[in-house]
Amino acid sequence: MKNFKYASLLMAIPFLYACKSHVPASHPDGGADTIPVQVMELKQQNSNQALSVSGQFTTDDEVMLSFKTGGIISSLHVKEGDAVKQGQLLATLNPTEINAQLQQAQLANEKTIRDYQRTQNLYKDSVATLEQLQNSKTAMQQAQQQLNLLSFNRRYSEIHAPQDGYVLKKLANAGQQVTAGTAVLETNGAQSGKWMLRVAISDSEWAILQLNDKAQIQTTALPGQVLQGMVTRKSEGVDATSGTFSADITLTGAKPKAIAAGMFGKATIVPARQSSNAAGNWQIPYEALLDGDGSNGYVFVTDDNKTAHKVKVTVAGIDKNTATITGGLEQAKALIVSGSAYLTDNSAITIQSPEKTSK
Repeated sequence: MKNFKYASLLMAIPFLYACKSHVPASHPDGGADTIPVQVMELKQQNSNQALSVSGQFTTDDEVMLSFKTGGIISSLHVKEGDAVKQGQLLATLNPTEINAQLQQAQLANEKTIRDYQRTQNLYKDSVATLEQLQNSKTAMQQAQQQLNLLSFNRRYSEIHAPQDGYVLKKLANAGQQVTAGTAVLETNGAQSGKWMLRVAISDSEWAILQLNDKAQIQTTALPGQVLQGMVTRKSEGVDATSGTFSADITLTGAKPKAIAAGMFGKATIVPARQSSNAAGNWQIPYEALLDGDGSNGYVFVTDDNKTAHKVKVTVAGIDKNTATITGGLEQAKALIVSGSAYLTDNSAITIQSPEKTSK
């Protein structure tokens, strides 16, 4: 009886093992040890890859406001974010110094007028010479121009809003001493200017981009919305602060209401110019990509439709159902798009469906 039980168990072991093991599908041409897969023909695309850039929103009518002369700021009448009207007083310098200079110029001008009138009378009486009369007139004219200059400086020791808009930045405070031309406030127009995304670009991106290149812009302030734009400006030099070039992408559609200056945005630019060293790429199904790690991944390819080879590829981007590959497929003829989960390097395969062509 014991011998019968042991014999029964031994006979059952192969049956249990067979139930747990994967049985490769048989194929009349490939034999019973091949793995069925689906493949697609690989075709390289010789086109520039879209550029992904980021930056901040701004308008084309931003103005940095400053005083014409230096001095101590007496008062600032606005805060960041305040709405302003054209001509509104925004900031003033302490007028003591400029008023004293202006008064001196007025007194000097009055004196030269009196001197000229006196010399003119003396010239009529043949007491003063023509040269003295001319010199007196020149001195009077110089004093008048000096008075005009100081009057102009006095007028611009105050900052007024150049247009209706908003205060974007306050760059100085009351009591602070500033030099002539130092920016004190930054303002922009009240939805009158064109919105743009100012982005930083690398040397190679600068060389590829052209004016009027199309772009799509997204921001977290408008979830799910894609704004259309085009490149309207490229910097002609490197920014000393960031060490990069810059470009402006102007929005071409309706003015968005939920965007403010300084807000962060991302853009995808499709350059019209073909880069001289632009490599081709491949668009493959996302499910064909295995073991992704940053910009690298692995796929299975075949050259003879009989053997699978695992190769490393460079991933440039992933978009919904497709992945963009820029390297690693140069020597491959076909990509395995289904059945790769059962494969290892040099696995025997059999094609179970007509080949498809990559787009």
